[in-house]
Amino acid sequence: MGLLVDGIWQDRWYDTESSGGRFLRPATSFRHRIGEDGDFPAEPGRYHLYVSYACPWAHRTLIYRRLKGLEPVIGVSVVEPLMLENGWEMAEGADPVNGARFLWQIYAKADPGYTGRASVPILWDKKSQTIVNNESAEIIRMFDSGFGHLAKGPQFCPAALREQIDLLNSEIYDTVNNGVYRAGFATTQTAYAEAYAALFASLDRLESRLGSQPFLLGERPCEADWRLLTTLLRFDAVYYGHFKCNRDRLVDFPELWDYTRTLAQVEGVAATFHLDHIKTHYYGSHRTINPTGIVPKGPRLDFTTPTRRAVPRFE
Repeated sequence: MGLLVDGIWQDRWYDTESSGGRFLRPATSFRHRIGEDGDFPAEPGRYHLYVSYACPWAHRTLIYRRLKGLEPVIGVSVVEPLMLENGWEMAEGADPVNGARFLWQIYAKADPGYTGRASVPILWDKKSQTIVNNESAEIIRMFDSGFGHLAKGPQFCPAALREQIDLLNSEIYDTVNNGVYRAGFATTQTAYAEAYAALFASLDRLESRLGSQPFLLGERPCEADWRLLTTLLRFDAVYYGHFKCNRDRLVDFPELWDYTRTLAQVEGVAATFHLDHIKTHYYGSHRTINPTGIVPKGPRLDFTTPTRRAVPRFE
C-alpha cells in the first residue's frame, strides 16, 4: 500500500481515523478521453493498459478489452499480485513501454509532482507519454464507444439506456462494488455495520430483480452487469471471509449465483479471471486485516456448471 506525495513514494495505509472509521475511496485524477469528443484520438497501438488481475476495477477493463475486440489495438501489462511497501510491483520485462518496476513510477512520469494513490487500471498514451485515464468506469466507456471501427461487438451502454445504467451503476457502486471495501476496511463497529447492512440490502434487491429477468436491464447484458460481475466473482473467495461480508455467500443467492456463472461463461471472460492472483493479493497484501498473510485454500467454486440463463454470444 502507499501513495505518492509531491512525487515521492510513501508507504502509508488508508486514513480512517478522521472519518469515524469509514473507508473513503479517493477520487481518480486523470480523466482525459479517447474518441471524437475526447482529448485523444483512437489509434491502434498507441495506448497501453496497466492492470492487476486481482483488482475488480481493473478486471472490468480486461473484460471490455476482450469483448470489444481491442486486444490487438491496446497492449497490456500486469502487475504482481502482492501489493506491499512499494505498492503494485511489476516483474522484470512486464512493462515493455516504460520499463517500470513499480506502478508509482508511471504516475511520477506522467506528473512528477503527483500526490495520490498509484492505482490500477491506468490507460497510458505512448505517443504523448502520459496517463490518459485511471478511472475504470470511464475507461470501459471509452472501450465501448470511443474506438469506432477499431472495436467490435455491441455497445453495452447505448444512449437509449444510459440514464437507467447510470442509476444502477450509482447504487451498485456505493453499496456493492465499493460497499465490500467499506465493510472490509472499516475500523469501527459502527462503520462496518453500516456498510454490511447496505451491502446485503442491495444484494437482496438485485436477487429479486434478477428473479424476473436474466440481466439487470432485461434480456441482454449491459455495462451495469459487467461492473457488478467483477465484485460477485470475488465474493465467496474473498469478501465473505476476509472483508467480513458474511451474512450469506453468493452461492446462497440462487439468482445471483446463476447470473454470475452465466456472465462468467461468456466467451473470453474466463480468460480474464485469475483466482490465484485474487486470493494472493487480498490475503497476502492486507496485513492490517490478515497479519499472517496466510492465503486460504478454499472455497471450492465452479463457475462452469450449466446455468438456467442462456449464455449470451456476441459477434
